[in-house]
Amino acid sequence: MKLTLNALTDLRDLPYDTIIDARAPAEFAEDHLPGAINLPVLDDEERARVGTIYKQVSPFDARKIGGALVAKNVARHLEEKLHDYQGGWRPLVYCWRGGQRSGSFATILSQVGWRVGLIDGGYKSYRRLIVKSMHDEPIPHKFILIDGPTGTAKTDLLAHLKSAGAQVIDLEGIYAHRGSLLGAVGHPQPSQKKAEGELAMQLAHLDPSKPVYVEAESSRIGDRLVPPSVWTAMCAAPRIRIDASIPARAEYLTRAYADLIDDPEALMARMEPLRSFQSRELVDHWMELAKVGAFSTLAAELMEQHYDSRYEKSANRYPHTLLGRIHLGDAIDTAALDRAAEQCLSLSAE
Repeated sequence: MKLTLNALTDLRDLPYDTIIDARAPAEFAEDHLPGAINLPVLDDEERARVGTIYKQVSPFDARKIGGALVAKNVARHLEEKLHDYQGGWRPLVYCWRGGQRSGSFATILSQVGWRVGLIDGGYKSYRRLIVKSMHDEPIPHKFILIDGPTGTAKTDLLAHLKSAGAQVIDLEGIYAHRGSLLGAVGHPQPSQKKAEGELAMQLAHLDPSKPVYVEAESSRIGDRLVPPSVWTAMCAAPRIRIDASIPARAEYLTRAYADLIDDPEALMARMEPLRSFQSRELVDHWMELAKVGAFSTLAAELMEQHYDSRYEKSANRYPHTLLGRIHLGDAIDTAALDRAAEQCLSLSAE
């Protein structure tokens, strides 16, 4: 049975127990359907070998060798990963374009007795829907940007808004990056395709008639780009400005960036690119603050002498409607963020 994907919402309630990506591990690592597991019928080396034979020898020889490899690999999956699955299990299989790899796998699974589905067009049909929603068409959702200088707990505020029942998109969570020069989180960012897919799927599950709160970001988060449709919506969105005192922001940053504070050498390595923006003497001074563990002083000086001016320049780059300002005060804690979430909802309703 072939499944045709007409919209991303078609992936919400699939009548299948497991989605199987039959592509090679490198293809799967770059991007895959949400929730899919990887059971490759050809590994990366085998796929490259068969492709070379196809081009340099003949398609027939490639199919013969590929068929033997596929049979061997599917047999291994049956003996290992699929060993304990019972007769009522329903898998949905796909490959790059829904052709020989997934078709061969599905044929063997169906011969076992399982009711197997195939995605018509394979991964490419899914990717076309992502490109359509993220690049080609305007998104139907109306954003409200949570704006404010570094250290105003905007990402944490999104979590409080979500707990209060609001619709939220956490771009920094999706992109695995905190958005600043020091923003890497200790593990690689997802690929551009994978991040776009996650963002598109999250939006597909939200109600377009209700506002969606998003942190104000630049068009690049770490080494990845915000897709054009989302960026256009962000540029046109009204904003709520969050403020707090420098001491409160500095204290918050020492908590939010605890992973870097625990590794001063990594912190100093992340600070090296600041030499392109600030004097050698100033950056050397900041390096010394990191060495001696004066992290609150370092955070305060970074904001006052580097981040705040850059934020103001960025914030004024695009004209926007300001719905209101919220001051967190001198302590950024759970109570302050709960109050701020309530104020955001009130400002959005006016």
